[in-house]
Amino acid sequence: MIDRHDSPAHQPYLKRLVGLAIPHWKPLAVATFSLLIASGIALLYPQAARIIVDDVLGDGAEYDMTMVGLILLALFLVQSFFVGLRHFLFSVVGDRIVADLRKSLYGAIIGREMGFFDANRTGELTSRLASDTQLVQNAVTNNLSMALRYGVQALGGIIILFVTNFRLSLVMTVVLPVVLVVAIGYGRRVRRLSRKVQDAIADSTSVAEESIGGIRTVRSFGREPREQIRYGQSVEESFRLARIRAILGGLFSGGVSFLAYATVAVILWYGGLLVMDGIMTGGELTAYVLYVLFVAFSLGVLSGLWTDFAKAVGAAERVFGLIDAAQPVPAEEEPDDGPAIEEGNLCFEGVHFAYPTRAEITVITDLSFQLDAGQKLALVGPSGSGKSTVAALVSRFYEPTGGSITIDGVDLKDFGEEELRRAVAMVAQEPDLFTGSIAENVRFGRPDASDDEVEEALRAANAWEFVGAFTDGTDTAVGERGVRLSGGQKQRIAIARALLKDPKILILDEATSALDVESEALVQDALERLMVGRTTLIIAHRLSTVAAADWVLVLQDGQVIERGPHAELIERGGHYARMVEMQMLERD
Repeated sequence: MIDRHDSPAHQPYLKRLVGLAIPHWKPLAVATFSLLIASGIALLYPQAARIIVDDVLGDGAEYDMTMVGLILLALFLVQSFFVGLRHFLFSVVGDRIVADLRKSLYGAIIGREMGFFDANRTGELTSRLASDTQLVQNAVTNNLSMALRYGVQALGGIIILFVTNFRLSLVMTVVLPVVLVVAIGYGRRVRRLSRKVQDAIADSTSVAEESIGGIRTVRSFGREPREQIRYGQSVEESFRLARIRAILGGLFSGGVSFLAYATVAVILWYGGLLVMDGIMTGGELTAYVLYVLFVAFSLGVLSGLWTDFAKAVGAAERVFGLIDAAQPVPAEEEPDDGPAIEEGNLCFEGVHFAYPTRAEITVITDLSFQLDAGQKLALVGPSGSGKSTVAALVSRFYEPTGGSITIDGVDLKDFGEEELRRAVAMVAQEPDLFTGSIAENVRFGRPDASDDEVEEALRAANAWEFVGAFTDGTDTAVGERGVRLSGGQKQRIAIARALLKDPKILILDEATSALDVESEALVQDALERLMVGRTTLIIAHRLSTVAAADWVLVLQDGQVIERGPHAELIERGGHYARMVEMQMLERD
């Protein structure tokens, strides 16, 4: 499952977030320059107030106020230009960084081993892609821009304050260390809470995805109220944690605000004494107070941004944790230029297997068989006997824990992944269709196929009759997971997809068991065409498919208890013969 705890070695996730910006240093340099110009102009305004109070309002001073107004207007115009440029560049670069991060995260997820998907819920993974990266996006776009802006203003204001009056500025040296210590402790606490909040959000997303994805089952059993309660409980948990985080945020922001404005009050008191003693002028105190307000406001904004950055770091730990965990397979196990699969001879030799999520339970024990190119092997047995596991091992979704699997005498690990995927195709009981058109789903087998090749595959799969009847033909949308098509229609689209792929080895996993009699006949006819000349592994219960196989393996608890041709096994009168007899009685 996704690790919900800190790794032993602390990862500098905030540093990694900043590191994502390095490839975009040119536009960021322009944005930073614009930020410095805009912030520098903002720091000039208190000086304008000092001049007006001391000189313009002073006795006997003569100033052209029209010129003063025009100069200020020009400064406003220049500042506005650089503010807009800074905002645009930071936003575009930030969005680009997060788009790249999302692609990297998706690549890390989609490339993980099958055991990873067995252990993690789909909703939780999609939450990482959506919710977590959204927090990161906020941190590296507007929040980063604002942090730099107000950070520059706070630093510049503090420097000017010390230059203006050193003694008065010493008052702030008492406050700033307190704010920094509190901010660091607060940031750590919020980061931990943010991780928990994101986990809770991921849990609620998983609940919603499961219930919406299985809405037909939920509706048929009348369990909508139960699912609402389940989703509500998961949402309330995320709200509870978020409320604790909000309380901490309120205390921190309120505390920083109090310290900032208490400092202003002390400065007004002490500065007033200095003006009365003639050490400062009224204009200098006015400018000084404005600079203090600048610094106080900037620190207040930065405290809020610190909260957002703490949330983003908590989310980044999840994102980078998934990316880092997706270690590439060593080169010796995934050759770039491995041997080609020419014939399709399949051999299991002493294969043992246990799923990574339950390694203590052996699913396949000492399985051996030889299937020559073009032959058909049927695997039969009760549910849980290991039939589908054999199909998953042939596709190399998992690695055997013992023994070896070879094609044409070459171990599966010695083939390049692209070559193996090209040579093996599967038609499952519930085929996965993707949102899009019929043509797009058929081309999933071979993306570069022409329209004529797509139509030919559909005809061979007995699918053209219904596809041609649709108004949009092959451009007809199938809906999410093919919901707009019947079971038999989806199955024939999947067969057309496999035909277009033209594999050497074909796996049929209960491909007709969920169909009515009419659909089964059409699908079975299409499957017969698909199996011609291909090494075929058949997982089925129905005799119409099993009887056509060259060999039958009867599995029970992951072990072969009988093997041989269909007719020979019937004559033996063993376990397989009893299965056939029971099925015939059920049919009668």
